[in-house]
Amino acid sequence: MDQLYEYDREPVSDKSLQSGWRFAGLYAGEHVAATEFVIGAFFVLHGVSASDLVGGLLLGNALAVLSWAFICAPIATQTRLTLYWYLRRIGGPRLMAVYNVVYGTLFCGIAGAMISVSATAVGLGLNIPSPALDAVYPSSVGWVAVTLVIGALMTVIAILGFEKLSQFAEICSPWMFVVFLAGALSMLPQLGVATDFSNFWEIAETKIWTGQVTEGQEKFGFWHIAFFAWVCNASFHLGLTDMATLRYAPNWKFGFFSAFGMIPGHMLAWMCSGVMVAAVAREMNPGLMAYEAAGIAGAFAVLIAGWTTANPTLYRAGLAFQAVSPNWSRWKVTLIAGAITTVMSCFPVLFIRLLDYLGIFGVAVVPVGSIVFAEHMLFPRLGIRQAVDWLGDSSLNRPAALTWLVTIVVAAIGLQYTSIHLFYMPVLAWIFAVVFYTLIRKAGGDQ
Repeated sequence: MDQLYEYDREPVSDKSLQSGWRFAGLYAGEHVAATEFVIGAFFVLHGVSASDLVGGLLLGNALAVLSWAFICAPIATQTRLTLYWYLRRIGGPRLMAVYNVVYGTLFCGIAGAMISVSATAVGLGLNIPSPALDAVYPSSVGWVAVTLVIGALMTVIAILGFEKLSQFAEICSPWMFVVFLAGALSMLPQLGVATDFSNFWEIAETKIWTGQVTEGQEKFGFWHIAFFAWVCNASFHLGLTDMATLRYAPNWKFGFFSAFGMIPGHMLAWMCSGVMVAAVAREMNPGLMAYEAAGIAGAFAVLIAGWTTANPTLYRAGLAFQAVSPNWSRWKVTLIAGAITTVMSCFPVLFIRLLDYLGIFGVAVVPVGSIVFAEHMLFPRLGIRQAVDWLGDSSLNRPAALTWLVTIVVAAIGLQYTSIHLFYMPVLAWIFAVVFYTLIRKAGGDQ
C-alpha cells in the first residue's frame, strides 16, 4: 500500500502527466454522477420553469468551465502541487492545517451524501425504504447496514489513487450518461410527449418544469439556477482544490476538459433527472426514479454514480488530511477519511439538503482559493511582495488568516441580515477575499 505514491508533498513529474482522455473521463465520471439524480430532481420540486432552467444552466455551466480553465488550471500546471502543499508555502503550516481539516471534513460530507444516494438504489432491491424528504437521522437498521457496506467499497477505490480513479471513471461515465438519457426518454411517453417530440416543450412547461413549488420548498428562478450551476463546484475551481487533479495536466488548457462534466452532467443529466422525478409524481427517491425509468440498469446506474462521485471526493479528502499528518501515508489517512464519510452517510439529511450544503461548502472554502489566486496571479503583476518571499519559517500568514476569517463572518452576516441568496454568496465571498487580501498586503501587511 505504501507504494501507491501520489506526489503528496512535491510537484508531479513530467512522466506522470495524464492524457486528455483521462481528464475527460474523470470529469464526466465525477459530474455524471449521483449528485445529478438529486440536484436535477430538486429543481423540479423548487418550481423552476422550463425556460429559466435551460437559460440558467447554459450560463452557469459556461462560467464554471471558464473558472476551471482560467483560474484553477493555470495555477495547477505551473506549480504541479496540490492546493494543500502550495497553501503551506503561502499561508504557513498552521493555516494549512486548519484549512485542511475543515475542507477534508466538509468533503467527507459530500462523499457521504453520494453513498446515501447509492443506498437508495440498493435499498430498493432489498426492500429497505428510503428516508423521507424531511428526514435527518437514519430511518432503519437496514439503511445503516447498506450505507456502511457501500462506504467500505468506495474507500478501497479511493485508496488506489488518481490513475485507478480515472480508469474507473473512463469505464463507467459513458454508460451512466446513456442510462440517464435512456431513462428520461423512456419516461417522456408516460408524461404525454409525442413520438415525434412535437409537443415536448409544451409538456416540459406543463408537466415537468411547471413553475409550481412542492410544499416546503423555496421558489427558484433563472439566477438561482445560473449561480448554482456555477458555484455548486466552487470549491473545485474558485477554491482551487482541483489543483489535486489538474496538476497532472500537460498544460492549463486541460481545464476546458471540465466541459465533459458540465455539459453531459450538470446540463443534460440534471434535465434527465427532472424528467424522471416528474414521472414518479415528484417523489424524491433516486433509486426509485432510476428503476422506474430504466429497470435494473437504472438502479445499478445510481449505485455506480455514487461511486464515481464519492471516490474522487474521498481521494481529495485523503490528500487534505495527509498534508496535516505528513508522517502518515496517504492510504492510511484516506482510510480514516473513508470511515468518517461512511458514518456520515448514515444520516440522509446530507443528500436531502444537498443544494444548501454545497452552497455553504463554497462559502467556507473559496476565500482560501482567493488568497492563493491573489498571491500567484495578481501580486507579481501588481508589484506586491509574495508570501513565499517573506514568510520564511513563520507558521502563519496572519493577513491570509484574517482574510479567511473576515470573509466568512461577512458572508454569514450577509446571509442572516440581507436578501442575498446562499447560491450567490460563494462568488461574492471570492471577490471580497481577493480585494480584502490585496488591500492588506498592498498596505504592507507582511506579518
